Amino acid sequence: MRILLIGGTRFVGRHVLEQASARGHEVTALHRGQTEPPDLPPAEHLHVDRETGLQVLTGRTWDAVVDVCGYAPRIVRLSAAALQGSVGRYCFVSSESVYAEPHPSVVTETAPLATLGASEGGWGWYGPLKVLCERVVDAVFGQRALVVRPGYVVGPHDPTDRFTSWIRRAARGGRMLAPGDPTSVFQFVDGRDLGAFVVALLEADAGGAFNADGQPLELGAFLETCVAVTAAGTEVVWVPESWVLERRLGELFPMWEPGAAGRVVMDASKARRAGLANRPIEETITATLGWDRARGLPEPMGAGLTPEREAGLLAQLEG
Repeated sequence: MRILLIGGTRFVGRHVLEQASARGHEVTALHRGQTEPPDLPPAEHLHVDRETGLQVLTGRTWDAVVDVCGYAPRIVRLSAAALQGSVGRYCFVSSESVYAEPHPSVVTETAPLATLGASEGGWGWYGPLKVLCERVVDAVFGQRALVVRPGYVVGPHDPTDRFTSWIRRAARGGRMLAPGDPTSVFQFVDGRDLGAFVVALLEADAGGAFNADGQPLELGAFLETCVAVTAAGTEVVWVPESWVLERRLGELFPMWEPGAAGRVVMDASKARRAGLANRPIEETITATLGWDRARGLPEPMGAGLTPEREAGLLAQLEG
């Protein structure tokens, strides 16, 4: 299969490229050329801006396109229009942020979608804009459209540090702060599993929308597994949700959702029936820790509590 990958060198795109290459597919990666790690599998690279350089696609055909970096409907419309007669299927990697809040307790692909009018600016527009991007792909490609909606994507090469910060903290030992209720939902998908799933859908010529997420875990069980895998003897110290929210510390605990949102489960059963396979979380934790150490444990991290901030909060608790 010949696959055009729009944005194929960082994180999700990288995992799609690696999985497609491992399965013998021919990949062309269209990106700006700002990041092209030397350890990527062999592929053709087209270094252009997707907003102004799509003429390089003229006269060429692919079996499928995977768009991993579409955030604005105007930009997605340009690539969809340019490729309408050149590819068999358009796979748009969207997000579970497309679902309208408040969420039902279990979110399936048929749950109501977010709208711009119900959201505030900034990050609040991310989900509604993804909805509009999905609609562009559906309008142009119809039954040839494929939409994949991942939750938190984690593991090696994750540039956000959200998941990685938990793993590194558990490996540091000592007393580790954790927010709220240990039974709150903590859900994620390994980027390697997501990449393999996207390729499997293309091989099956699948269409429609799929939630792509891991099995729902409890935050307490996840942290216990982190402590066991890292073998640092870390003690988890739970603080009440009210204590966290009163101090506006919620964003310092990545991937944690307070209140009713912490009970919401993203249902990926449709994706599992279509081939999504989630590896054991111990493998994801181990691989993430190994990757973080191999890159030199850079500081500051992009997410999570700094050691100094955590020490200060622990002192407040003790006081």
